[in-house]
Amino acid sequence: MRCPECARERTKVKTASTLRTPALGRYSVTRILIAINVLVFLAEVATGTPLGGVGSGGFGTLYVHGALFGPYMHGAYHQYYRLLTSGFLHEGLLHILFNMVFLYFVGPSLESAIGKVNFVAIYFASLLAGSFGALLFSPAIPTVGASGALFGLLGALVVVAHYRGISIWTSGLGPTLLINIVFSLTIADISIGGHLGGFIGGLICGVLYMELVDRRRMQKPFLLGCLLVAAVSVVAAIAIAGGSGIAPHGLTI
Repeated sequence: MRCPECARERTKVKTASTLRTPALGRYSVTRILIAINVLVFLAEVATGTPLGGVGSGGFGTLYVHGALFGPYMHGAYHQYYRLLTSGFLHEGLLHILFNMVFLYFVGPSLESAIGKVNFVAIYFASLLAGSFGALLFSPAIPTVGASGALFGLLGALVVVAHYRGISIWTSGLGPTLLINIVFSLTIADISIGGHLGGFIGGLICGVLYMELVDRRRMQKPFLLGCLLVAAVSVVAAIAIAGGSGIAPHGLTI
């Protein structure tokens, strides 16, 4: 039913061409990240990383050259790229399976809530913050995995839910966080520092998003804020690795 005024108006015709979405809008960033992680893991296996985990025998060439390992980030090495590459490596089949299931369920919720570009910014800022945390707690232990970035997504999602008046307990975010904290503290060979660093990075980026983008529509300052979180994490990680005084052992290049 239409009022007389509306009935006299011409309705704009929408065709398929006018309904096309931007290129980025047609794709799920979460699924792209899952695909990248899976492809990298397959490359790990192809270069010698055992499906049962590095503890079952050998590291694999890609693992050795990409894992986060403090001694290879100072002295004559300066392999700072490990801060990033380690976030796309996994030590075995169960490791990547758990992380990708986590990303599959948590990622779309945050991606749809804040947008793809902002999601990517938080993901990588959290990944680097997680690398800093891992080096802070255990610079001499090889560390790999997307857990730092994933905990950052969870932290940002908790902040967004809080700002928008959504209970983290009724939404399931609270129990999810508690379960992951318990796992981090009780299961051996889990990087507590990586999880904690990523989570704090995600919290900071989440607050920046809500204050700058959601409330004030300030997109560029938010992205610069995420860049600052990433930059501080990188500088702090390099400083920790350089001050550890640990000789490069445990991983042979």
